[in-house]
Amino acid sequence: MLTISQGAQTRTGTILVLGDSISAAYGMDLDQGWVALLQDSLNASHPGWTVVNASISGDTTGGGLQRLPALLQRHAPEVVIIELGGNDGLRGYPIPTLRENLTKMTESAKARGSRVLLLTMEIPPNFGRRYTTLFRDSYSEVADNTGAAVAPFILDGIALSPGSMQADGIHPTASAQPRLLANVLPYLSPILDAAGAQQ
Repeated sequence: MLTISQGAQTRTGTILVLGDSISAAYGMDLDQGWVALLQDSLNASHPGWTVVNASISGDTTGGGLQRLPALLQRHAPEVVIIELGGNDGLRGYPIPTLRENLTKMTESAKARGSRVLLLTMEIPPNFGRRYTTLFRDSYSEVADNTGAAVAPFILDGIALSPGSMQADGIHPTASAQPRLLANVLPYLSPILDAAGAQQ
């Protein structure tokens, strides 16, 4: 069982995951996805933390921006994980729009007292080196400009691994979900520690 650091064991709060199909467990039961595995991990070692999965398959940063205010008001999360942008890239949306939406979501969450973790997304190389590079770098740039935390590509070590992706080549398999969680946990753990230290 993957767990975060034991230092946050007595600290409590809500983690809101705002994502697309990668976090909505596309092609499998919801309880097989990495977000559900995150809750399982917290249940075992940090039962005070609750994960709210507000991910919708096909969502974009624009959709997330529209949905976020109501989610913040309803759940008042201590931590917001933003896993969006893949669908923006696949549709060829302008990079400035991606950055603006990520920035507005991050600033909106931080204004409500939430800590933010951006999960970097990447798109296939057939979109061209310039676009794919600008797309990937947008996450670290937004993090630098807003003070948010950022994690590398959530499918790192998975996207090109035989048997780890579904037939569409876009969505990871159920068996790969623990690896997605393992890619997120090292960046989430210190955020939970910091959030809990203020309680």
